Amino acid sequence: MVKQPKIQLFDFIMSISETIDLISPLVANHHFKVAYIAYMIGYELNLPPENLNDLIIAGALHDIGALSFKERIDALQFELENPYKHAELSYQLLKTYLPFSKIAELVRFHHVPWNYGEGAEFSGKAVPLGSHILHLADRIAVLTGSSQMDILRRSKEIVRRVESQSNRLFLPELVEAFKNVAVKESFWLEVTSPFLSSVLKSRVTLPVIELQLETLLDVAKLFSHIIDFRSRFTATHSSGVAATAEYLAKLCGFSGRECLMMSIAGYLHDLGKLAVPVEILEKNGSLTKKEFDIVKSHPFFTYRILEPLKGLEEITAWASFHHEKLDGSGYPFHYKAYDLPLGSRIMSVADVFCAITEDRPYRKGMTKGQAVKVLEEMVKNSALDFYVVDVLKSSFEEVNRVRKRAEKAAAEEYRSFYENLTY
Repeated sequence: MVKQPKIQLFDFIMSISETIDLISPLVANHHFKVAYIAYMIGYELNLPPENLNDLIIAGALHDIGALSFKERIDALQFELENPYKHAELSYQLLKTYLPFSKIAELVRFHHVPWNYGEGAEFSGKAVPLGSHILHLADRIAVLTGSSQMDILRRSKEIVRRVESQSNRLFLPELVEAFKNVAVKESFWLEVTSPFLSSVLKSRVTLPVIELQLETLLDVAKLFSHIIDFRSRFTATHSSGVAATAEYLAKLCGFSGRECLMMSIAGYLHDLGKLAVPVEILEKNGSLTKKEFDIVKSHPFFTYRILEPLKGLEEITAWASFHHEKLDGSGYPFHYKAYDLPLGSRIMSVADVFCAITEDRPYRKGMTKGQAVKVLEEMVKNSALDFYVVDVLKSSFEEVNRVRKRAEKAAAEEYRSFYENLTY
Protein backbone atom coordinates (compact mmCIF):
# COMPACT_ATOMS: atom_id res chain seq x y z
CA MET A 1 0.00 0.00 0.00
CA VAL A 2 1.32 3.46 -0.93
CA LYS A 3 1.85 5.60 2.17
CA GLN A 4 0.50 9.12 2.46
CA PRO A 5 3.59 11.34 1.99
CA LYS A 6 4.02 14.15 4.50
CA ILE A 7 6.60 16.91 4.34
CA GLN A 8 7.24 20.06 6.34
CA LEU A 9 6.40 23.20 4.41
CA PHE A 10 9.40 25.05 5.82
CA ASP A 11 11.81 22.42 4.48
CA PHE A 12 10.23 22.72 1.03
CA ILE A 13 10.52 26.52 1.14
CA MET A 14 14.19 26.32 2.08
CA SER A 15 14.89 23.96 -0.84
CA ILE A 16 13.10 26.24 -3.31
CA SER A 17 14.86 29.32 -1.94
CA GLU A 18 18.27 27.69 -2.31
CA THR A 19 17.52 26.76 -5.91
CA ILE A 20 16.42 30.25 -6.95
CA ASP A 21 19.83 31.54 -5.84
CA LEU A 22 21.54 29.06 -8.20
CA ILE A 23 20.84 31.44 -11.11
CA SER A 24 24.10 33.21 -10.29
CA PRO A 25 26.88 32.65 -7.74
CA LEU A 26 26.78 36.42 -7.18
CA VAL A 27 23.45 36.02 -5.41
CA ALA A 28 24.31 32.82 -3.57
CA ASN A 29 22.49 32.57 -0.24
CA HIS A 30 20.71 35.89 -0.88
CA HIS A 31 17.27 34.63 0.15
CA PHE A 32 18.65 32.97 3.28
CA LYS A 33 20.51 36.17 4.17
CA VAL A 34 17.39 38.29 3.85
CA ALA A 35 15.36 35.81 5.90
CA TYR A 36 18.00 35.74 8.63
CA ILE A 37 18.55 39.51 8.79
CA ALA A 38 14.81 40.22 8.78
CA TYR A 39 14.33 37.73 11.58
CA MET A 40 17.13 39.27 13.66
CA ILE A 41 15.72 42.78 13.25
CA GLY A 42 12.23 41.57 14.06
CA TYR A 43 13.51 39.71 17.11
CA GLU A 44 15.27 42.88 18.30
CA LEU A 45 11.94 44.70 17.97
CA ASN A 46 10.24 42.00 20.09
CA LEU A 47 7.79 41.12 17.35
CA PRO A 48 5.40 38.23 18.09
CA PRO A 49 6.51 34.75 16.95
CA GLU A 50 3.93 34.64 14.14
CA ASN A 51 5.35 37.87 12.68
CA LEU A 52 8.87 36.48 12.90
CA ASN A 53 7.70 33.37 11.08
CA ASP A 54 6.19 35.52 8.33
CA LEU A 55 9.45 37.44 7.96
CA ILE A 56 11.45 34.23 7.56
CA ILE A 57 9.16 32.77 4.89
CA ALA A 58 8.81 36.12 3.09
CA GLY A 59 12.58 36.58 3.12
CA ALA A 60 13.11 33.08 1.76
CA LEU A 61 10.74 33.71 -1.19
CA HIS A 62 10.87 37.48 -1.71
CA ASP A 63 12.55 37.45 -5.14
CA ILE A 64 10.77 34.55 -6.82
CA GLY A 65 9.41 37.08 -9.33
CA ALA A 66 12.92 38.12 -10.44
CA LEU A 67 12.67 35.76 -13.39
CA SER A 68 15.78 36.60 -15.40
CA PHE A 69 19.50 36.58 -14.75
CA LYS A 70 19.60 40.35 -15.43
CA GLU A 71 16.89 41.07 -12.86
CA ARG A 72 18.75 39.07 -10.22
CA ILE A 73 22.00 40.91 -10.93
CA ASP A 74 20.29 44.31 -11.12
CA ALA A 75 18.86 43.67 -7.67
CA LEU A 76 22.42 43.71 -6.30
CA GLN A 77 22.59 47.47 -6.77
CA PHE A 78 22.10 49.24 -3.42
CA GLU A 79 19.67 51.84 -4.83
CA LEU A 80 17.42 50.43 -7.54
CA GLU A 81 15.89 52.32 -10.46
CA ASN A 82 12.80 50.18 -11.01
CA PRO A 83 12.50 47.44 -8.39
CA TYR A 84 8.71 47.15 -8.42
CA LYS A 85 8.31 44.76 -11.38
CA HIS A 86 9.77 41.68 -9.73
CA ALA A 87 8.20 42.56 -6.37
CA GLU A 88 4.76 42.67 -8.02
CA LEU A 89 5.46 39.44 -9.92
CA SER A 90 6.43 37.78 -6.65
CA TYR A 91 3.23 39.04 -5.03
CA GLN A 92 1.03 37.76 -7.84
CA LEU A 93 2.66 34.32 -7.63
CA LEU A 94 2.46 34.00 -3.85
CA LYS A 95 -1.04 35.34 -3.26
CA THR A 96 -2.62 32.43 -5.16
CA TYR A 97 -1.71 29.98 -2.39
CA LEU A 98 -3.65 30.70 0.82
CA PRO A 99 -0.86 29.95 3.37
CA PHE A 100 1.34 32.47 1.51
CA SER A 101 -1.30 35.19 1.06
CA LYS A 102 -0.16 37.08 4.16
CA ILE A 103 3.52 37.08 3.25
CA ALA A 104 2.57 38.04 -0.33
CA GLU A 105 1.65 41.50 0.97
CA LEU A 106 5.02 41.82 2.71
CA VAL A 107 6.86 40.83 -0.46
CA ARG A 108 4.82 43.18 -2.67
CA PHE A 109 6.23 46.31 -1.02
CA HIS A 110 9.68 45.10 -0.03
CA HIS A 111 11.41 47.67 -2.24
CA VAL A 112 9.34 50.70 -1.21
CA PRO A 113 11.68 53.29 0.37
CA TRP A 114 10.57 54.60 3.76
CA ASN A 115 10.13 58.17 2.50
CA TYR A 116 7.87 56.88 -0.31
CA GLY A 117 5.80 54.77 2.06
CA GLU A 118 5.78 57.19 4.99
CA GLY A 119 2.38 57.24 6.58
CA ALA A 120 2.06 53.51 5.83
CA GLU A 121 0.83 54.00 2.26
CA PHE A 122 2.33 53.66 -1.20
CA SER A 123 0.25 54.40 -4.29
CA GLY A 124 -2.83 54.26 -2.10
CA LYS A 125 -1.99 50.84 -0.67
CA ALA A 126 -1.02 50.00 2.89
CA VAL A 127 2.67 49.18 3.41
CA PRO A 128 3.13 46.69 6.27
CA LEU A 129 5.93 47.13 8.77
CA GLY A 130 7.22 43.74 7.62
CA SER A 131 7.77 45.15 4.13
CA HIS A 132 10.02 47.88 5.53
CA ILE A 133 11.92 45.24 7.53
CA LEU A 134 12.37 43.13 4.39
CA HIS A 135 13.53 46.19 2.44
CA LEU A 136 16.21 46.97 5.02
CA ALA A 137 17.24 43.31 5.29
CA ASP A 138 17.45 43.00 1.51
CA ARG A 139 19.73 46.02 1.18
CA ILE A 140 21.96 44.87 4.06
CA ALA A 141 22.24 41.44 2.40
CA VAL A 142 23.38 43.12 -0.82
CA LEU A 143 26.07 45.08 1.04
CA THR A 144 27.50 41.99 2.72
CA GLY A 145 28.74 40.62 -0.61
CA SER A 146 29.68 37.01 -1.17
CA SER A 147 32.77 36.64 1.04
CA GLN A 148 33.06 35.98 4.77
CA MET A 149 36.77 36.67 4.82
CA ASP A 150 36.75 40.38 5.70
CA ILE A 151 33.15 40.88 6.80
CA LEU A 152 34.09 42.04 10.31
CA ARG A 153 36.30 44.75 8.83
CA ARG A 154 33.56 45.83 6.41
CA SER A 155 30.74 45.66 8.93
CA LYS A 156 31.28 49.17 10.29
CA GLU A 157 31.12 50.65 6.78
CA ILE A 158 27.90 48.74 6.09
CA VAL A 159 26.37 50.15 9.29
CA ARG A 160 27.45 53.68 8.32
CA ARG A 161 25.95 53.33 4.86
CA VAL A 162 22.66 52.05 6.21
CA GLU A 163 22.59 54.78 8.88
CA SER A 164 23.11 57.46 6.21
CA GLN A 165 19.81 56.39 4.62
CA SER A 166 17.79 56.51 7.85
CA ASN A 167 14.52 58.42 7.34
CA ARG A 168 15.09 58.27 3.58
CA LEU A 169 15.32 54.67 2.37
CA PHE A 170 14.78 53.10 5.79
CA LEU A 171 12.47 53.57 8.77
CA PRO A 172 14.63 55.08 11.57
CA GLU A 173 13.26 52.68 14.19
CA LEU A 174 14.43 49.74 12.09
CA VAL A 175 17.88 51.23 11.54
CA GLU A 176 18.31 51.53 15.30
CA ALA A 177 17.27 47.92 15.78
CA PHE A 178 19.77 46.86 13.11
CA LYS A 179 22.56 48.83 14.81
CA ASN A 180 21.86 46.98 18.06
CA VAL A 181 22.12 43.64 16.25
CA ALA A 182 25.19 44.70 14.28
CA VAL A 183 27.44 45.07 17.34
CA LYS A 184 27.62 41.27 17.57
CA GLU A 185 30.38 39.66 15.53
CA SER A 186 28.30 36.48 15.46
CA PHE A 187 25.62 38.29 13.42
CA TRP A 188 28.06 39.11 10.61
CA LEU A 189 29.74 35.72 10.66
CA GLU A 190 26.41 33.93 10.50
CA VAL A 191 24.93 36.08 7.76
CA THR A 192 27.94 35.37 5.52
CA SER A 193 28.25 31.72 6.49
CA PRO A 194 27.99 29.13 3.68
CA PHE A 195 25.91 27.11 6.15
CA LEU A 196 23.27 29.79 6.64
CA SER A 197 20.37 27.43 5.91
CA SER A 198 21.52 25.29 8.85
CA VAL A 199 21.89 28.40 10.98
CA LEU A 200 18.31 29.38 10.17
CA LYS A 201 16.96 25.95 11.04
CA SER A 202 18.83 25.85 14.34
CA ARG A 203 18.05 29.41 15.42
CA VAL A 204 14.45 29.59 14.30
CA THR A 205 11.50 27.64 15.62
CA LEU A 206 8.68 27.49 13.12
CA PRO A 207 5.52 25.51 13.73
CA VAL A 208 5.48 22.15 11.97
CA ILE A 209 3.11 22.49 9.03
CA GLU A 210 2.70 19.09 7.42
CA LEU A 211 1.43 18.95 3.87
CA GLN A 212 -1.12 16.28 3.08
CA LEU A 213 -1.23 14.94 -0.47
CA GLU A 214 -4.02 17.27 -1.62
CA THR A 215 -2.32 20.31 -0.08
CA LEU A 216 0.98 19.29 -1.62
CA LEU A 217 -0.75 19.31 -5.01
CA ASP A 218 -1.69 22.98 -4.47
CA VAL A 219 1.91 23.82 -3.53
CA ALA A 220 3.19 21.92 -6.59
CA LYS A 221 0.85 23.94 -8.84
CA LEU A 222 2.12 27.18 -7.29
CA PHE A 223 5.74 26.28 -7.93
CA SER A 224 4.94 25.09 -11.44
CA HIS A 225 3.77 28.66 -12.12
CA ILE A 226 7.06 29.99 -10.78
CA ILE A 227 8.86 27.60 -13.15
CA ASP A 228 6.71 28.00 -16.26
CA PHE A 229 5.72 31.66 -16.10
CA ARG A 230 9.37 32.66 -16.50
CA SER A 231 9.02 32.13 -20.27
CA ARG A 232 6.17 32.30 -22.75
CA PHE A 233 7.77 29.25 -24.39
CA THR A 234 7.04 27.07 -21.35
CA ALA A 235 4.00 28.80 -19.84
CA THR A 236 1.76 25.72 -20.03
CA HIS A 237 4.26 22.86 -20.12
CA SER A 238 4.17 21.58 -16.53
CA SER A 239 0.37 21.62 -16.46
CA GLY A 240 0.26 19.57 -19.65
CA VAL A 241 2.84 17.08 -18.37
CA ALA A 242 1.08 16.72 -15.01
CA ALA A 243 -2.31 16.02 -16.62
CA THR A 244 -0.83 13.68 -19.23
CA ALA A 245 1.26 11.73 -16.71
CA GLU A 246 -1.69 11.39 -14.33
CA TYR A 247 -3.94 10.06 -17.10
CA LEU A 248 -1.30 7.65 -18.40
CA ALA A 249 -0.79 6.40 -14.84
CA LYS A 250 -4.51 5.71 -14.59
CA LEU A 251 -4.42 3.78 -17.88
CA CYS A 252 -1.42 1.81 -16.58
CA GLY A 253 -3.38 0.67 -13.53
CA PHE A 254 -2.08 3.06 -10.85
CA SER A 255 -4.30 3.61 -7.81
CA GLY A 256 -6.10 6.90 -7.26
CA ARG A 257 -3.53 7.99 -4.67
CA GLU A 258 -0.66 7.08 -7.00
CA CYS A 259 -2.29 9.04 -9.84
CA LEU A 260 -2.47 12.10 -7.57
CA MET A 261 1.21 11.60 -6.71
CA MET A 262 1.97 11.38 -10.43
CA SER A 263 0.22 14.71 -11.00
CA ILE A 264 2.34 16.31 -8.25
CA ALA A 265 5.49 14.87 -9.84
CA GLY A 266 4.42 16.30 -13.19
CA TYR A 267 4.02 19.79 -11.76
CA LEU A 268 7.46 19.51 -10.13
CA HIS A 269 9.42 17.70 -12.86
CA ASP A 270 11.05 20.88 -14.20
CA LEU A 271 11.64 22.47 -10.79
CA GLY A 272 15.38 22.48 -11.50
CA LYS A 273 14.85 24.91 -14.37
CA LEU A 274 14.83 27.63 -11.72
CA ALA A 275 18.62 27.25 -11.95
CA VAL A 276 18.58 27.82 -15.73
CA PRO A 277 18.69 31.49 -16.83
CA VAL A 278 15.52 32.48 -18.68
CA GLU A 279 17.72 33.95 -21.41
CA ILE A 280 18.72 30.39 -22.32
CA LEU A 281 15.15 29.08 -22.12
CA GLU A 282 14.01 31.80 -24.53
CA LYS A 283 16.98 31.75 -26.90
CA ASN A 284 15.84 32.08 -30.51
CA GLY A 285 18.04 29.50 -32.19
CA SER A 286 20.20 26.51 -31.39
CA LEU A 287 21.88 26.30 -28.00
CA THR A 288 25.63 26.20 -27.72
CA LYS A 289 27.18 23.16 -26.05
CA LYS A 290 27.76 25.25 -22.93
CA GLU A 291 24.14 26.39 -22.88
CA PHE A 292 22.82 22.88 -23.44
CA ASP A 293 25.00 21.60 -20.61
CA ILE A 294 23.30 24.16 -18.34
CA VAL A 295 19.87 22.97 -19.49
CA LYS A 296 20.92 19.35 -18.90
CA SER A 297 21.52 20.19 -15.25
CA HIS A 298 17.84 20.88 -14.51
CA PRO A 299 16.71 17.30 -13.64
CA PHE A 300 19.72 17.05 -11.30
CA PHE A 301 18.55 20.14 -9.44
CA THR A 302 14.98 18.85 -9.40
CA TYR A 303 16.33 15.78 -7.63
CA ARG A 304 18.50 17.75 -5.20
CA ILE A 305 15.59 20.06 -4.27
CA LEU A 306 13.22 17.19 -3.55
CA GLU A 307 15.66 14.60 -2.16
CA PRO A 308 15.87 16.07 1.40
CA LEU A 309 12.08 16.00 1.76
CA LYS A 310 11.27 12.80 3.62
CA GLY A 311 8.16 11.02 2.40
CA LEU A 312 8.53 12.19 -1.20
CA GLU A 313 10.90 9.46 -2.37
CA GLU A 314 8.58 8.06 -5.07
CA ILE A 315 7.47 11.49 -6.28
CA THR A 316 11.13 12.56 -6.37
CA ALA A 317 12.11 9.59 -8.55
CA TRP A 318 9.15 10.05 -10.90
CA ALA A 319 9.84 13.78 -11.30
CA SER A 320 13.64 13.73 -11.51
CA PHE A 321 14.43 10.90 -13.92
CA HIS A 322 12.38 12.10 -16.89
CA HIS A 323 15.47 12.57 -19.10
CA GLU A 324 16.96 9.18 -18.32
CA LYS A 325 16.83 6.49 -21.06
CA LEU A 326 16.41 2.76 -20.79
CA ASP A 327 19.84 2.11 -22.34
CA GLY A 328 21.62 4.42 -19.87
CA SER A 329 22.37 7.18 -22.39
CA GLY A 330 20.08 9.75 -20.77
CA TYR A 331 21.02 12.42 -18.24
CA PRO A 332 22.06 13.41 -15.65
CA PHE A 333 22.47 10.07 -13.78
CA HIS A 334 22.70 7.68 -16.77
CA TYR A 335 20.37 5.21 -15.07
CA LYS A 336 19.37 2.14 -17.06
CA ALA A 337 16.07 0.29 -17.35
CA TYR A 338 16.45 -1.63 -14.08
CA ASP A 339 17.00 1.68 -12.21
CA LEU A 340 13.86 3.35 -13.53
CA PRO A 341 10.47 2.72 -11.89
CA LEU A 342 7.33 2.68 -14.03
CA GLY A 343 6.39 6.14 -12.72
CA SER A 344 9.62 7.63 -14.10
CA ARG A 345 9.02 5.93 -17.45
CA ILE A 346 5.50 7.37 -17.58
CA MET A 347 6.88 10.84 -16.81
CA SER A 348 9.44 10.52 -19.62
CA VAL A 349 6.75 9.65 -22.13
CA ALA A 350 4.45 12.43 -20.88
CA ASP A 351 7.26 14.99 -21.10
CA VAL A 352 8.19 14.04 -24.67
CA PHE A 353 4.55 13.79 -25.74
CA CYS A 354 3.74 17.27 -24.46
CA ALA A 355 6.94 18.79 -25.85
CA ILE A 356 6.22 17.59 -29.39
CA THR A 357 2.45 18.11 -29.49
CA GLU A 358 2.00 21.43 -27.66
CA ASP A 359 2.02 24.67 -29.63
CA ARG A 360 4.94 27.00 -28.94
CA PRO A 361 5.24 30.65 -30.01
CA TYR A 362 7.82 29.64 -32.63
CA ARG A 363 6.15 26.46 -34.04
CA LYS A 364 2.97 24.42 -34.15
CA GLY A 365 2.67 21.11 -32.32
CA MET A 366 2.99 17.84 -34.23
CA THR A 367 0.04 15.97 -35.67
CA LYS A 368 -0.89 12.51 -34.37
CA GLY A 369 1.00 10.78 -37.17
CA GLN A 370 4.14 12.86 -36.63
CA ALA A 371 4.03 12.43 -32.85
CA VAL A 372 3.52 8.66 -33.00
CA LYS A 373 6.44 8.34 -35.39
CA VAL A 374 8.72 10.24 -33.00
CA LEU A 375 7.58 8.17 -30.00
CA GLU A 376 8.05 4.88 -31.86
CA GLU A 377 11.52 5.91 -32.99
CA MET A 378 12.45 6.73 -29.38
CA VAL A 379 11.19 3.31 -28.28
CA LYS A 380 13.31 1.73 -31.02
CA ASN A 381 16.35 3.63 -29.70
CA SER A 382 15.67 2.48 -26.10
CA ALA A 383 14.88 6.05 -25.03
CA LEU A 384 11.25 5.41 -24.00
CA ASP A 385 9.37 2.48 -22.52
CA PHE A 386 7.51 0.35 -25.10
CA TYR A 387 4.59 -0.49 -22.80
CA VAL A 388 3.86 3.14 -21.81
CA VAL A 389 4.09 4.36 -25.41
CA ASP A 390 1.79 1.53 -26.48
CA VAL A 391 -0.74 2.58 -23.83
CA LEU A 392 -0.55 6.18 -25.08
CA LYS A 393 -0.97 5.15 -28.71
CA SER A 394 -4.04 3.05 -27.93
CA SER A 395 -5.74 6.05 -26.26
CA PHE A 396 -4.05 8.85 -28.19
CA GLU A 397 -7.12 11.04 -28.72
CA GLU A 398 -8.17 10.80 -25.06
CA VAL A 399 -4.67 11.60 -23.79
CA ASN A 400 -4.36 14.48 -26.21
CA ARG A 401 -7.69 15.94 -25.09
CA VAL A 402 -6.53 15.78 -21.47
CA ARG A 403 -3.28 17.54 -22.42
CA LYS A 404 -5.04 20.27 -24.42
CA ARG A 405 -7.59 20.92 -21.68
CA ALA A 406 -4.86 21.31 -19.06
CA GLU A 407 -2.73 23.55 -21.25
CA LYS A 408 -5.71 25.72 -22.18
CA ALA A 409 -6.46 26.29 -18.49
CA ALA A 410 -2.79 27.07 -17.82
CA ALA A 411 -2.67 29.51 -20.74
CA GLU A 412 -5.65 31.36 -19.26
CA GLU A 413 -3.91 31.52 -15.89
CA TYR A 414 -0.77 32.85 -17.58
CA ARG A 415 -2.75 35.53 -19.44
CA SER A 416 -4.66 36.53 -16.31
CA PHE A 417 -1.45 36.62 -14.27
CA TYR A 418 0.20 39.23 -16.50
CA GLU A 419 -3.00 41.21 -17.00
CA ASN A 420 -3.29 41.68 -13.23
CA LEU A 421 0.19 43.15 -12.84
CA THR A 422 0.17 46.81 -11.77
CA TYR A 423 3.82 47.80 -12.30
